[in-house]
Amino acid sequence: MSMRTPLKSVRHLGSAREGAGHFVLQRMTGVANAVLAVFLVWLVAKLAGADYAAARALLRNPFVSLGLLLLILSGVMHMRLGMQVIIEDYIHGEGAKLAVLALNTFFAILIGVASVFAILKLSFGA
Repeated sequence: MSMRTPLKSVRHLGSAREGAGHFVLQRMTGVANAVLAVFLVWLVAKLAGADYAAARALLRNPFVSLGLLLLILSGVMHMRLGMQVIIEDYIHGEGAKLAVLALNTFFAILIGVASVFAILKLSFGA
């Protein structure tokens, strides 16, 4: 005996089978952000009162640059996933939902690329 309604059987609408992966990825980026936030607090404390030359010298350290890059990438990914959930829950028109989801992805890519470019530019001394 099936628990499906006749309409659901005809439309074949069911689970998209990606909810658990989305949930796990959002939690993993959240944990990564919490760990990397400690690094960011250390970096801000270290740069407090420093001039531009001192900041550039510190950012040329590959470990500092790598930590900032990881923070940016994890933060942007977490932001995109969180906004995706909000958009899917609160925007009901399919066309509007697809458009806003696309804008969300493009915005996350734009922020990520601009941030990575700035960090790489500072770390390589341009």
